[in-house]
Amino acid sequence: MFREGLILSAYVLCIGLFGLIRSKNMVRALMSLELIFNAITINFIVFSNFFSNTKEGEVFSLFIITVAAAEAVTGLAIAISIHRNRSSTRIDQLNLLKW
Repeated sequence: MFREGLILSAYVLCIGLFGLIRSKNMVRALMSLELIFNAITINFIVFSNFFSNTKEGEVFSLFIITVAAAEAVTGLAIAISIHRNRSSTRIDQLNLLKW
């Protein structure tokens, strides 16, 4: 179970990193960032179950899920604000937020 969990986490992390590097759309980049957070969460749970039977990994994963939800809300609010003003959510046009 340990090896399969790490392989799953590595796949999810690679997909998230690839999506974060290659995306030009802000919403797609936020989704890729969520995949990276999910890979970290899987790692915490797998290592927690491997080293001891305590629930510390699960508690840390709840904190990561909470932070990821707050990050998603903030990022989507910024994306909606940019889309309302400029009708685009492309990352290369983020310099429009400057004064």
